Amino acid sequence: MEIQKHVSLNLNIRGLGQSATLAINEKCKEFQQQGRKIYNMGLGQSPFPVPTQVVNALKLHAFEKDYLPVQGLPELREAVAEFHRRKDHIDARSEYVLIGPGSKELMFLLQLAFYGEIIIPTPCWVSYMPQAQIIGRQVRLIPTNFEDKWHITSKCLAELCENEHDIYRPRILVLNYPSNPDGGSYTANELKEIAKVAKRYEIILFSDEIYGMLHHKGEHVSIARFYPEGTIISSGLSKWCGAGGWRLGTFTFPSNLDWLLDAIASIGSETYTSVSAPIQFAAVSAFRSGIHLERYLWHVRRILAALGQKCTDILSSSGIRVHPPIGAFYLYLDFSPLADKLSKRGIKDSTTLCDRLLQETGVAILPGISFERPPEELTARLAYVNFDGAKALAASETIPLDQKLPENFISIKCEKVIEATQKIVNWLS
Repeated sequence: MEIQKHVSLNLNIRGLGQSATLAINEKCKEFQQQGRKIYNMGLGQSPFPVPTQVVNALKLHAFEKDYLPVQGLPELREAVAEFHRRKDHIDARSEYVLIGPGSKELMFLLQLAFYGEIIIPTPCWVSYMPQAQIIGRQVRLIPTNFEDKWHITSKCLAELCENEHDIYRPRILVLNYPSNPDGGSYTANELKEIAKVAKRYEIILFSDEIYGMLHHKGEHVSIARFYPEGTIISSGLSKWCGAGGWRLGTFTFPSNLDWLLDAIASIGSETYTSVSAPIQFAAVSAFRSGIHLERYLWHVRRILAALGQKCTDILSSSGIRVHPPIGAFYLYLDFSPLADKLSKRGIKDSTTLCDRLLQETGVAILPGISFERPPEELTARLAYVNFDGAKALAASETIPLDQKLPENFISIKCEKVIEATQKIVNWLS
């Protein structure tokens, strides 16, 4: 008997494709195998090497083979809590830290454990919405705009809660800053105002701060400082430590949300069991930081800041609207001022825009629709990480941190990124 695949599939995953960031990576590899020169600006993966001290710690603990507690290695949980106490000035405690196989998996389990409304400002990271769809959760998408720097405002959040006429409905608001996909971040005052509204309506904040350590000025502020009792902080090794493939994420809960932590840990015990033991032991050295890791981060920030500003300047010259990045390594491009010109070329939506750009120039960026924006909106995300991070880092380390990078540093060490942005400009003109 032939099983009918459409009948057998869970209704929530029918029509669900591969994650957009992973799909663009596969597409780029396919074109490269055909001999084409491709500029992969779609996948947001740190180009920098994992710091030497963290790699050495992994080697030292390679023999560790036992299952660890589902909540995580106690020594690591304490290192994570101390990290947040030191960096975010909050009263984080190890008993309320949860270690998982990537923050992506922990976010999925959070939505599985929490029964309520998920509020997501858009544009947003590509996996928030599909995860909610898989689980069957109710999601409220809140569109933001270029003028507000793609930020949700406290006023908008308050109006949403008031208009639902269900003030204490269980809700989680997802905040991601510095942001994927736009590289922007919130000011302390903006976070204070959002925290006031969240507290008034008893909203749980899921604060995705995976790029927090990549704030280009090292001035990241966690909203947990203003709403400690209602904020879950998400972090990990993938972005600031360059260890995406290690798959280690952390959630830090306030004490009064221990019921949610316990529920997620219970699900974890029945699914992934625990995170790889050697990686957990090695992660202790990462979260304990130290002068060598701090120096590594300042060099990384300096390179990303200079490169992000250079790309912004080039792209803005063509009429694209784009805010210079505050952190991370993304730019969110708004092609709407060029809508008439693009329409004459048969380009009227973000998918066609990115497909044509890839086919005609070899530059791969992701369409705004992947970030839950309207299909007809001419927006896209560019990840400016297509360069040799090890070589750029080594060159930066020869230049004192109190000095600016030389004028030609970016054009030499990040040549492919500059070439790609210039190709976009040339294609538009």
